[in-house]
Amino acid sequence: MSKPKEPEPVKLFVSVLAADRGLMAEAIGNLAGHFGQPDFVSEVLPFDYTDYYAAEMGEGLVRRFVTFERLIRPEELPAVKLCTNALEGTFTGGGGARRVNIDPGYVARQHFILATGKGYSHRPYVGRGIYADLTLEYRKDTFRPLEWTYPDYRAERTIGILNALRRRYGIQLKQA
Repeated sequence: MSKPKEPEPVKLFVSVLAADRGLMAEAIGNLAGHFGQPDFVSEVLPFDYTDYYAAEMGEGLVRRFVTFERLIRPEELPAVKLCTNALEGTFTGGGGARRVNIDPGYVARQHFILATGKGYSHRPYVGRGIYADLTLEYRKDTFRPLEWTYPDYRAERTIGILNALRRRYGIQLKQA
């Protein structure tokens, strides 16, 4: 028989996507107001994996990854996703189109999870209309994609960033 125990806290991760770098910076500032001081903000990365967002958000999209000093409980993910959805709503343009896309998730020792409002076989429901997308698993000393992992999270550069964030997270756990 297994004995229930509380999970370790996890490292909150957010992807911020926009065509306007000023709006991106404003969104990151708003995120800090909700989740605390960022401890990592990636360089501006081109987002050229898909044109999925182009009709709504325009051309020339760029992305930054952000993590925060404060670790969170995994069960906070639905509240985080609802908060980031609301923040996205503050950055709408004409006709209600989003100008900023904010996708939260978390880094844990064993995997990388993204939050989504869309269920699927690899996305268990975690409450409040939100599902946890198992995006990458950690094995053999690196994050590894799964058959459904989005191309941008399969990219060597992204996996390198996430591996570095996992190391930082491990240090935080030891210090806690």
